[in-house]
Amino acid sequence: MSTPKEIFEEKIPAKLKANEAKIAGNTAVYEFNLTGDGGGVWTIDLSGADKKVVAGSTGNAKCTVTVAATDFSDIIDGKLNPQMAFMTGKLKVAGDMGLALKLGSILG
Repeated sequence: MSTPKEIFEEKIPAKLKANEAKIAGNTAVYEFNLTGDGGGVWTIDLSGADKKVVAGSTGNAKCTVTVAATDFSDIIDGKLNPQMAFMTGKLKVAGDMGLALKLGSILG
């Protein structure tokens, strides 16, 4: 199982590069608040030409996702369906729900 730190420092930056064309029009700022062991706060900032992931909050998020660190790892590793996690209350979204729907193309 990948740790949230590995996911945000290695996997997501690699996916941002690989999916550059898919996310070109998305200028959102996402904040991830992961709870429990291995949790923390990370921001995916797509607002500039340089799409990046930073530790902590920038205070500029248009969409905030709150989920347990273990559930987040399971979502990224394909063991937990993100829609099911949302429907069962394991994953919560604050802010722009439309942006949340675009996360699949960023994280997928």
